[in-house]
Amino acid sequence: MNSSREPRPAHWKWIVCGLLLLASAINYMDRQTLANAAVRISREFSLTQTEYGNVEAVFGYAFAAGSIAFGWLADRVSIRWLYALVLALWSVAGFATGFVRNYDELLACRTLLGFFEAGHWPCGIRTTRMLLDARQRSLGNGVLQSGASVGAIITPLIMSALMTADLATWRLPFQVIGAASLLWILPWLLLLKRDDLPPAISAEHRDEATGNFWRVIFSRRMLIVFFVIACINTTWQILRAWLPKFLQEGRGYSENHALWFNSAWFAATDIGCLGAGALAVWLARRHLSVHTARVVVFAASGALCASCVLVPWLGKGWQLLFVLALTGAGALGVFPIYHAFTQDISGAHQGRITGVAGVAAWLIPAQIQKLFGMLADRTGSFDLGLVLAGFLPVLAAVPLWLLWETKRDSGNPVRTSDS
Repeated sequence: MNSSREPRPAHWKWIVCGLLLLASAINYMDRQTLANAAVRISREFSLTQTEYGNVEAVFGYAFAAGSIAFGWLADRVSIRWLYALVLALWSVAGFATGFVRNYDELLACRTLLGFFEAGHWPCGIRTTRMLLDARQRSLGNGVLQSGASVGAIITPLIMSALMTADLATWRLPFQVIGAASLLWILPWLLLLKRDDLPPAISAEHRDEATGNFWRVIFSRRMLIVFFVIACINTTWQILRAWLPKFLQEGRGYSENHALWFNSAWFAATDIGCLGAGALAVWLARRHLSVHTARVVVFAASGALCASCVLVPWLGKGWQLLFVLALTGAGALGVFPIYHAFTQDISGAHQGRITGVAGVAAWLIPAQIQKLFGMLADRTGSFDLGLVLAGFLPVLAAVPLWLLWETKRDSGNPVRTSDS
């Protein structure tokens, strides 16, 4: 950002963060339509649990490929235009899903959706890094990440309103949500000016930056990042994709009850996400170093997620729903802290760091989705898979605590009047 330009108002960066929240909400609305209609779609296309797991898997594989492509672009082109483009493309893919006629077409649409949705995170994470200093980033990332829950809270309510007893009415929410998502582009382009969020790597420095990038990728911090994101995203994607099926087919809830609880569950995850980001900021300001505050909050969120171990012993009832809510709060609470760790690695390569980490974040969970479905088919239960997934965030906290090397952050946030 041009340092000679007049500083932005202090609140401007948080307005931008609010738009990032909306982008995350749209991202998850387009994504969660499938999970919320999973039982209907499975019936219409006669899918086994393994085949449904494969639908989630191709989304993950495509997301991994898109993470590389858009991570590379995010450091080289204007985020203002790239963000608008990828949001438009994934919205069209979500809209098209409402017209699929068979299993193969469903796989194709989910593949395109996964590829283009991957552009959201390199764009969003690089934006919060440019806007906020190291102490503010956990909260900024919490706002960005919490949009996922906001979108997922709204989606079941929309689907409950639009779907009728007619099995085929699952298609309408895909069409409505996909079309409405495009409205985000206008305020984004109006709020940011042409020279806002410029490329992190200029054309004349790209050769030098490429050499530095490979040193970053093979550093200890990045190896830890690969392990952490593979763990926490596996947990999150399993819970996100299978919860409606678990409630209906695993515990006998009606579709309507499952949709309403799914909305409440994502509200709990939103509380966990925003609460984790705010708590990390509070601890860093009053009691602990930034690094220690992050590790403490990450570990506490992981411990909440591990409460999933109780699920096999709980039948239909409020105790089960309460434990699932705690698990969800912990599962999403680790993400703003994780993103803050990645933002300490390299500002010049933030887009590619997010993109390359996205490969680990999605290739492994994509394969696990298939295995989860196979396990459910084999055992006739979702319980064991949920328990195993619930412990992964605790495991991810260990290298952050023991192996992460702390360094002085060199990020240069956009100047505002309070900077």
